[in-house]
Amino acid sequence: MSLIETVTALANWWGITVERVFSAYQALGRPILDVLNIIFDKVFDGFLVITVIISALFLLMTFFVLINRKREQETILEEYTPKITVQIPTYNELVALRCAQACLEFDYPKEKYNILIGDDSNDVLVSKKIAEFAKKHDLVKVIKREKNLGFKPGNLNNMLKHTNGEFIVIFDSDFVPPSDFLKRIVQPFIHDKKIAAVQAKWTFINQNQNLVSILASTILNVYHYITLPFIKNFRQRSFLCGSAEAVRKSTLEELGGWDDGNLTEDIEYSIRSLNKGHKIIYLPELKCDSEVPYTPKDLYKQQMRWAYGVIFSLKKHFKELFFNKEITRADKACVGIVVGGYFLALSLAGLFVFGFLSLVTHPPAPIDWYKLFYELGRNILITSGLLISSAVSMVQSNNAKKIVPMVASSFTFGIVTTYYVNKGILKAILGRPMHWFMLNKKGNELVDS
Repeated sequence: MSLIETVTALANWWGITVERVFSAYQALGRPILDVLNIIFDKVFDGFLVITVIISALFLLMTFFVLINRKREQETILEEYTPKITVQIPTYNELVALRCAQACLEFDYPKEKYNILIGDDSNDVLVSKKIAEFAKKHDLVKVIKREKNLGFKPGNLNNMLKHTNGEFIVIFDSDFVPPSDFLKRIVQPFIHDKKIAAVQAKWTFINQNQNLVSILASTILNVYHYITLPFIKNFRQRSFLCGSAEAVRKSTLEELGGWDDGNLTEDIEYSIRSLNKGHKIIYLPELKCDSEVPYTPKDLYKQQMRWAYGVIFSLKKHFKELFFNKEITRADKACVGIVVGGYFLALSLAGLFVFGFLSLVTHPPAPIDWYKLFYELGRNILITSGLLISSAVSMVQSNNAKKIVPMVASSFTFGIVTTYYVNKGILKAILGRPMHWFMLNKKGNELVDS
C-alpha cells in the first residue's frame, strides 16, 4: 500500500470514528446533557431569585435611610465624665503611636482616662519605639505579652486585666479619633443601663488613594451609611465594628470577655450581648478617621477574614439566637441584615458557577448574541441593588466624583474579592481554621519616617 493510500485510509477511518462517536453522543450523551442543562438552568434561576431579593433589600434600606435622613441633635452633659480606659491593640505597627498621640489630645479630664497600648509585636524595634513613647507620657502604659495568643481578642482580654475604667474605648492602630470623641461616645450610657456598647461611624483617610482603596472604603461606607443607620432607625440597635467603640466593662466581664481567637470579635460579642438582652447603640454623627487596604492582596485577605469571622460567629450562636424567645423577630432579622452581604456573595458565586455549567451543557447552536447581551444586561440590572447602595453611600460620604471608578473597581477587583469572601465563608462553614492577616498601613510609613 502506497503512502497516499495509507493516509487516505487513515482519514476515512478517522471520519468514520468521529461520526460514530458523535452518533453515540447524540443517542446517549446528549439526552443526559439535556437533563443536566435543565437542572443547571433551574439552579441558576434559583440563585438569581435569591440575588434579586437581597438586591431589593439593599434598595429598600437605601430608600428608607434617604427618606429618614436627618442630623441627630446630640446632647452633651459636660459634667458626665466617667472613668475610661482607652485600649489600642497592636502587632508590629508603629501607626499605633499616631493613634495614641490623638488620644492624648482628647478634651476630656486627664485624671479620668488612661491609655493602654497592647503591644503584641515580635519586632524588637517596633516595641522599643512604643516603649519610648510611653515613657514620655504619664497617661500611656504598654501592656506587653510574650506571644500573640488569641489574636486581637486575646490581646484585648489581656489588657482587660489591667483596665480600671468603667468604660473601655477601643481603637485599632490606624484610627485617628477627634478630640471630642470620649465625651461624645459615653453619652448614651447615661440613659440606659442595658446599653452594653456604643459604636461610632468610620471615615477613611486614604479612600481615594487608588481603585483598591475606593472599593475597600465603599464596602465599609455601605455598612456605615446604609446598613447601620437602617438598623438604628428600624430597631434602635447596632452592631460593633471592632474599633472606634466604647464598651461597658462590667457587661463585658459578665459575658466572659472577648471570644479568644475569634477573627471578628466585634460581631461575636454583638450577637452574644443580644442573646443576653443587652443593647448596642450607633452614633452616626460621631466620626473617626481610619485607613482601608490599598493593595489587592490586602483587600482580599481582609474581606476573607471578615467573612470567615462573621459566619463563624453566626454559626456559633445561631441555635441560641434562633430559639431565644426573648429576642424579637425584628432583632433576629437585623442579624440577618448584617450578614446579608455574605449571602449575596454566595448567590453571586452560584450564578457564576451554574451559569457556566448551563452554558457548557447547552445543545450546540450558533450564539444568539442579542439574547446573550440582553439577558446579561437584564440580570446585572435586576441584581444591582448593592451597586446602587454603594453609589448612594459615596454621595453621602462626599465622594460622588469617584462613583465611576468605584463601578470599574467593583467589576474588576470586586469580582476577585467575591471569590475570597466565598472562600472565607466555606472555610467557616466547614470548620477549617484561619489565621489573622496583618495589612499594610500607610500610617506605619509616615510614623517611621
